[in-house]
Amino acid sequence: MAKILIAEDERDIRDLVAFTLRFAGHEVVTATNGEEAITNAGETNPDLILMDVRMPRMTGYEACKVMKARPDLKDIPIVFLTARGQESEIQQGLDAGAEEYLLKPFAPDQLTARVKAILAKFGK
Repeated sequence: MAKILIAEDERDIRDLVAFTLRFAGHEVVTATNGEEAITNAGETNPDLILMDVRMPRMTGYEACKVMKARPDLKDIPIVFLTARGQESEIQQGLDAGAEEYLLKPFAPDQLTARVKAILAKFGK
């Protein structure tokens, strides 16, 4: 199965997403902010990154831009997890290089289905 990095500052959400994806058979690595997400991505080379937009130290947008500028990380698909579904925010995330958006809250089966589809798209 795939290795997935979850960057989310809210522990409950991070734990729920991690549990859901582990239950679906994936290996999960976590980060609590954007800076940590970049470090962990460089160290673990995940197949997919699920990242919250609003995080301390560095937002998801900023972390995404940094990763997309790094040759070792630029090909890893990034999906934003956000409670804000405004068109301008979604566009900002896509402009930063994200693959797509998942709006919170989402059902666990929704999450695993989207993750499976994205990984398949990237041949993982």
